[in-house]
Amino acid sequence: MMVAMVSGSLDVCSGLKLAETSKMSKRCHLWGSLLGFNLAPLSFCTARLSSSASSLNVPKAASPTAVEDESPSEADKIPIPKVIIDQDSDPDMTIVEITFGDRLGALLDTMKSLKGLGLNVVKANVFLDSSGKHNKFAITKASTGRKVEDPELLEAIRLTIINNLLKYHPEASAQLAMGAAFGIDPPMQEVDVDIATHIYIYDDGPDRSLLVVETADHPGLLVDLVKIITDINIKVQSGEFDTEGLLAKAKFHVSYQDKALIKPLQQVLANSLRYFLRRPTTEEASF
Repeated sequence: MMVAMVSGSLDVCSGLKLAETSKMSKRCHLWGSLLGFNLAPLSFCTARLSSSASSLNVPKAASPTAVEDESPSEADKIPIPKVIIDQDSDPDMTIVEITFGDRLGALLDTMKSLKGLGLNVVKANVFLDSSGKHNKFAITKASTGRKVEDPELLEAIRLTIINNLLKYHPEASAQLAMGAAFGIDPPMQEVDVDIATHIYIYDDGPDRSLLVVETADHPGLLVDLVKIITDINIKVQSGEFDTEGLLAKAKFHVSYQDKALIKPLQQVLANSLRYFLRRPTTEEASF
């Protein structure tokens, strides 16, 4: 991971407020200001990423125009929104893919929002398959022309896209975990974190291992995962972070002293992640 400083402005969320919810208010408060009018400078080291070092906030999506009433059969057809941040496919650019059936619109506004984070959208394309319309963007940092390595900026990209998705497609609110905080309707069901959390670690050659994490989504999750990994001196080389409805799925290539993780270290990493992820609402005051 690279040390990065980010500054800029995001003008599409003017006048938006963050909704308070019982389970997400603490984490949403943590993301206090990044996606507001001004982006506070961010800095951190690869050994320890502190998500409390900078307040990052995702404002609630603006109230959209009223959505036409849908019959139950139509509502049942609402697709699962997916946002994929891919760091593996291209050595020079971060690839972002957004899928929401054939409903996804206002992509120009999404690209404008990303530029407000100090990013360049180098190229974009759309393709269709049986799962719907896929919108792919190749993104680089405007200051360097290189791919995004900063976990906090990657998380800001994810939340910016989801915020715009909720703004232009409010019917996605009940399908996304973020809908409880930023949308007009919370999810109709809550995810049991204990049941939803799965952690797998595989050998991926002599120099690295593949860490796979599936868990309930929440704001700041990507940064939290990287912080836990780097806190035990494990290096994150690259990866992919998928938001699929209420769940998040992360794949990280990791190493320890440029070698694959040995079994005891794999167990330490899995236990650390599992302990944190199953206690997402623990208050700092309890320590």
